[in-house]
Amino acid sequence: MMTTRELTPKQFRKMQLTQLDMLVDFDRVCRKHDINYVIFTGTLLGAVRHKGFIPWDDDADIGILREDYEKFKLVAKELDSEICYFQNHETDPEYRWEYGKLRRSNTVFVREGQEHIKCRTGIFVDIFPMDDVPEGVVGQMLQDFDCFLMRKTLYSEVGKYSAKGIERLCYDMLSKIPMSYVYKRIHKYTDKSNNRTHNRVRCLLFPAMGKLYKKKHKLPFKERYGMPKCWFLDRDRMVFEGHEFYVPRQYDDVLRYIYEDYMKLPPEDERQPHAPFCKIKFPDEDEIIQ
Repeated sequence: MMTTRELTPKQFRKMQLTQLDMLVDFDRVCRKHDINYVIFTGTLLGAVRHKGFIPWDDDADIGILREDYEKFKLVAKELDSEICYFQNHETDPEYRWEYGKLRRSNTVFVREGQEHIKCRTGIFVDIFPMDDVPEGVVGQMLQDFDCFLMRKTLYSEVGKYSAKGIERLCYDMLSKIPMSYVYKRIHKYTDKSNNRTHNRVRCLLFPAMGKLYKKKHKLPFKERYGMPKCWFLDRDRMVFEGHEFYVPRQYDDVLRYIYEDYMKLPPEDERQPHAPFCKIKFPDEDEIIQ
């Protein structure tokens, strides 16, 4: 197993600015083609609370409705290839996630536990497509369980090496299921999603957004799962690291839903990046740090 390391403060900030370059280019293409998107989750929180990246946040997130995500896929080739490229399971057969990524050109970035993945790596920005969820509670529960199984199947190529005991055995069994089966199965949900329905939405194969509803006990039961679609359609521009990007007009509702008292800083011992790294290479450097 590769040795893991933490980024130095200088490297950490350099990675954030590398992600910023990708956000700027993504925004350029989306504005040109009238594609709706918003910066989301920790990136949105950073824009509101810090006017830029959260100082300890090591990634950037974009939320986009399925219809706009499909539109972006058709024009992703217009991204500046010197800056970044779009990656999903259609552009990279070894890619193991349902959502897409912007990958910074001429970089390497491998997180702890992902040493065995075979897809192209690099400093990235996550693009989370938001799909319609069922209106009834039973349908929501069935979809959530189905998505859990599909997510674990895709993750199995990582889990069969990083997990232990029975969990590792389960991942090893799941890894034998063809990815084509998972993507065919997920289409039964994605094909029904469009901007004109009134359903709530979620990123189907990303765990955090699928678990949010379990914490929202004060909401009516059907509103604990997924998020209002208007959060991704009613937008304003907001400054983030000196550049303007789209954010939900109701950003206060969004952040209270996700983080509750979002302006309160977490305890210092919780101000941590997502994971150590095994390899990293920045675009203006030749050396791979590992």
